[in-house]
Amino acid sequence: MTAGMNVLGAAILGLALATAAPALASQDNVKAKPPADLSGLHAFDLRVGKWRVSHRRLKERLAGSTEWQEFTGEQVWWKTLDGKGNADDNLLRLPAGDYWGFTMRAYDPATGLWAIWWLDSRNPHGPLDPPVKGRFIDGVGTFYADDTLRGKPIKVRFTWSGITATSAHWEQAFSPDGGKTWETNWYSDFTKAD
Repeated sequence: MTAGMNVLGAAILGLALATAAPALASQDNVKAKPPADLSGLHAFDLRVGKWRVSHRRLKERLAGSTEWQEFTGEQVWWKTLDGKGNADDNLLRLPAGDYWGFTMRAYDPATGLWAIWWLDSRNPHGPLDPPVKGRFIDGVGTFYADDTLRGKPIKVRFTWSGITATSAHWEQAFSPDGGKTWETNWYSDFTKAD
């Protein structure tokens, strides 16, 4: 009986190992997920806080204008989405009157891209602008979107540069010809408030 049980036990063990082997092999062939691209995750971290802003923008965009408006503003910036996003609330003090704007940003670690959306108090129930998307390379963030201006398709470019604990620079440019030429129509310089 003991010898028979040993043969039966060996047979069961052999069957178990034979059926388990393919399962182990299939687990070995599972494709590894690519590592997350976190190279730009902290690019905006120094922007957290309160800022004074000097704005300079063209009075008319993509209209051959050379007349610039200069005005000031204030901004409060904070992190969201467990550090993978941020937002800011902006007061823009235009010569024609103040208005508020709100920016949302989200980082995708799988692609290394930031997306940036703008909401404007002058049209609070209107559609959000298409997000500009891009990344930081050597401390300069460049972000693009397709949009329209006066019913015609344009490309939009945001550029962030010079981000330090006490200052930053932002530019907006439009292209009417698919990105062949660009008109920079807005410059903002940020200084950390006390």
